[in-house]
Amino acid sequence: MKIVLALLGALTCALPAVVAAAAAPKFPVRPIRLILPVAPGGGQDTTARAMSQKLTAELGQHIIIDSRPGGGGNIAAQLAARAAPDGYTLLMISATAVTTPLVYEAAYDLARDFIPVSQLVSTPYLLVVTPSLPVKSVAELISYAKANVDKLVYASAGSGSLTHLAVELFKSTAGISIIHVPYKGMGASGPDLIGGRIHMGLWSIVSSQPHVRANRLRAVAVSSGQRAKAAPDIPTLAESGVPGYAVTQWYGVLAPARTPWPIVDRLSRSMATAIKDPEVAARVAHDGGEPVGSSPQQFQAHLKAEHAKWARIVEQTGIRNK
Repeated sequence: MKIVLALLGALTCALPAVVAAAAAPKFPVRPIRLILPVAPGGGQDTTARAMSQKLTAELGQHIIIDSRPGGGGNIAAQLAARAAPDGYTLLMISATAVTTPLVYEAAYDLARDFIPVSQLVSTPYLLVVTPSLPVKSVAELISYAKANVDKLVYASAGSGSLTHLAVELFKSTAGISIIHVPYKGMGASGPDLIGGRIHMGLWSIVSSQPHVRANRLRAVAVSSGQRAKAAPDIPTLAESGVPGYAVTQWYGVLAPARTPWPIVDRLSRSMATAIKDPEVAARVAHDGGEPVGSSPQQFQAHLKAEHAKWARIVEQTGIRNK
């Protein structure tokens, strides 16, 4: 908890501090390494690779994707944190970088070791239920849960994951009590959810839509604050009776602390252009996401808001280290 709590104060000071730093005369003059805390093949990896092609054109240097999965993101983060603060080594993160340290101890300090560059993508989830559950809307799901206290079971991608905390936020806001069963990724919960042994969960749009179309799962809501472009006919949780609810998975890029501000600014602007390129945006949309391309200041504000939201849920539920 203390690691992420420090993020609020330190990130607030980080950006003004680097503004005064001197930039290298030219940047970049050699390839840039983008470290990922995940294995190749997932949404984070495909986003990085799609963006890197356009970013190479923007910056005039190749972007080298370096996948370093394992350790709950610690391996990749530590590698990036130890790199020279010169803009040539960057770290791509997801919402897990905020949620996991709230539940488990991290081997790095986000505030001390990194500075925000840009939020790249925002991707909503679908709240899906097993077809055997007699509900077709969020309102019916809440009513059913209240009439069957602790009889419903939901899946997550693991304790402390975004899919875990996001359902806990739903429970808290809706005033219901359902049981959590963690899996090693949402895909692992598929057979149990489709078979009715698990009743609900938050799945990515791209992975859940084939099952929804085949009536193996039923989508009752989208998790974002606004309807998703990839699923425009599905209402949000907020408009379905869970006021203020808004949760998305997201990807962003950090640079090592003390990276000169002109370099951070150049990277941020180039990433925004790359991620909003029509070809890249189409690839992001294929995965159910939407391009963001925020400034460092906007990404910093997003990180602070994410921390405040999930710290409250962790405190309410007492799930730390469970």
